[in-house]
Formats: sequence, C-alpha cells, structure tokens
Amino acid sequence: MHVGVCKIRFRLPENLSLKDKRGVLQPIISRVGNKFNVSVAEVNDQDLWQIATLGIGCVSNDKRHANEVLSKVVEFITSGRFEVEILDYEIEILSVF
Repeated sequence: MHVGVCKIRFRLPENLSLKDKRGVLQPIISRVGNKFNVSVAEVNDQDLWQIATLGIGCVSNDKRHANEVLSKVVEFITSGRFEVEILDYEIEILSVF
C-alpha cells in the first residue's frame, strides 16, 4: 500500500479577511475532494488571511498512480479559475506495510 501526500502553499492576493479566505478555499477543497476522491484539509497558516496551506492525501496500491493523482490535483488547481497563486508544492509517496 502506498500513501501519497501533497502540500500546496497558496497566496491569496485579493483577500481582506479570514472570511474571504474561507470563501476562496472552500470551493477548492470540495471540488478537489469530489473530483479526485482524495482527502483535503487546510493544514497550516489558519490565522493568516493571504497565505494558505492545503494538505492532500490519497491511498493507492501503486506508487505511480498515487503520484499521478496528486500531480493532476496540482494541475487542476493551477489551471482552474481559482483566485489563488501557488507559491510552492511538494509531493511525497510513502510505502507502508
């Protein structure tokens, strides 16, 4: 079994409050989770209103498949019409059991 983990750091240049931040992140979280069947959560920078970090996880029986799914998630967010700028992302595949 392989666990793929992706951490994506965003800049939200148009945000003026934490409420605005939630309004931008919530559609991303729900659309990515539904489209790719992965787990998504805000994992850092909760108190900053122009920076956000999302953690995305998937479980697969193949390393390549896990990497492919997470790469497609990053591509989806990058090419989507979301009001975010990706600062950095990192994908890691862990082999367990």
